[in-house]
Amino acid sequence: MRIIVLFNLRPGVSAEDYEAWARTTDIPVVNDLPSIASFTVHKATGVMGSDATPPYQYVEVVDVADMDGFGRDVSTEAMTRIAAEFQALADNPTFVTTTDL
Repeated sequence: MRIIVLFNLRPGVSAEDYEAWARTTDIPVVNDLPSIASFTVHKATGVMGSDATPPYQYVEVVDVADMDGFGRDVSTEAMTRIAAEFQALADNPTFVTTTDL
């Protein structure tokens, strides 16, 4: 399963602070989870064919290899802490679950 997370930063959270946390904490910790095949974070840079501002500043792509294991992994103390830190940085993130066609 692939989970797409769309979000903007909370007011007062700088891109520099979020990106430093993502690079040093979120990305390496999530990628080390046994249930994760791949986890990447992307900064939106524009809307193709337009000068419009993207509706979201950031996009996370979580490729889950084992959903049962994922449930166990995210309930650990370390992931509970990471999730709380993420919620303090991200303003109302939207988690979209997907399946391949």
